[in-house]
Amino acid sequence: MKFIADLHIHSHYSRATSKTLDPERLSIWAQKKGIALIGTGDFTHPGWVSELNDKLIETEEGLYQLRPQLQKKVSSQVPPSCRGNTRFLLSGEISCIYKKGGRTRKLHHLILMPHMSSVIRFNERLDRIGNISSDGRPILGIDSRDLLEIVLETDERAFFIPAHIWTPWFSLFGSKSGFDAIEECFEDLTSHIHALETGLSSDPPMNRCLSVLDRYVLVSNSDAHSPGKLGREANMFDTDLDYDHVIRAMTDGRGFGGTIEFFPEEGKYHLDGHRKCRIRLEPQETIELEGLCPVCQRPLTVGVLNRVHQLSDRDSPQLSKDFVSLIPLPEVLSELLGCGPATKKVTGLYERLISQVGPELEILMNAPLTKLKQAGGPVLAEAVRRMRRNQVIREGGYDGQFGVMRLFEKSEREAIAGQMALFAHQTPKPIRKGNTPSFRD
Repeated sequence: MKFIADLHIHSHYSRATSKTLDPERLSIWAQKKGIALIGTGDFTHPGWVSELNDKLIETEEGLYQLRPQLQKKVSSQVPPSCRGNTRFLLSGEISCIYKKGGRTRKLHHLILMPHMSSVIRFNERLDRIGNISSDGRPILGIDSRDLLEIVLETDERAFFIPAHIWTPWFSLFGSKSGFDAIEECFEDLTSHIHALETGLSSDPPMNRCLSVLDRYVLVSNSDAHSPGKLGREANMFDTDLDYDHVIRAMTDGRGFGGTIEFFPEEGKYHLDGHRKCRIRLEPQETIELEGLCPVCQRPLTVGVLNRVHQLSDRDSPQLSKDFVSLIPLPEVLSELLGCGPATKKVTGLYERLISQVGPELEILMNAPLTKLKQAGGPVLAEAVRRMRRNQVIREGGYDGQFGVMRLFEKSEREAIAGQMALFAHQTPKPIRKGNTPSFRD
């Protein structure tokens, strides 16, 4: 079966996350997005493990769902056009900070486990190394190679994915604290790494300019810090919905359909720069400045695009899987309505659209433009048409500042805002429910 999965998220036990990140609201938003399988996130935190045990039951091998009474309550809060039965897969992220090769290394890793008993054994090991109760994403002074060894010793079916591998500050290839090669990090255990998470600031074409990554499956996840951010990046599977088939697809690529991506320029570390000085630079400009900010003369934060260029050995990518680049629907509506993505105007129209058309990812990827025109007006249909054709105006993110994606020129926006304002107040006409989502661009 075809389904979408987002395996790297967080709970309300992680720092700088929404207090609404509980299993119920995660399920609600997964359905609104069109995601069948989500990670639990934060499975190293005792409080979150206790909450998961209280609220989830095992269904298919290695997967979980809400208990029936909670599922019934959740379903009443989801439009009929979006309803499904969300599955959870046990997942957690760990931050490793340690010294290796004469440098301080800071890397984040995503770990997947098949059973709660494995999670408990794993947490008992980690509890002897550091504090796993202070944050849903614990910081441990352990070498990444040694963490991988503990994961493998805990459960041979566990799966280890280096997270957002290009982020400057906390990743495998990060410009500030990472490595130049996977083998430098994982040494004799490198063969146990099968998948790499590309992160919001890169996409498959960028990664596939490195021949050393050819043997790895590239995955994408949202790393969501609030329920509404689920699915901003995700994975497409065509396999049985259970733990082993999902892991196998990310190991050898069979049954892995590809990824749903941010436009990489929207990621907050895509370009080089210095946010305090409002300096944003392309890689060649950074080279010409010898890596120093032209305003304060301090070192620039070297972004993902530059780092990929440093390590790549191809002029053009060799793609092995499909991918689709999207702008989240609230951001599209924000541009069209001329107000923030969290405003009542945007959230009201968002709820209306998913109620009439279906989940957000179906709207962005597959829904016929005629249906979108009927549900949201001709301007919305034109916006989605442009996005699907990559006709996007891009202002790249840098040094922790998200980029901005636009679908219309400045000269078009006044007319657009007027048309959308008129349409937003019209009484919607009922439309027939569409077919099951496909994965065409």
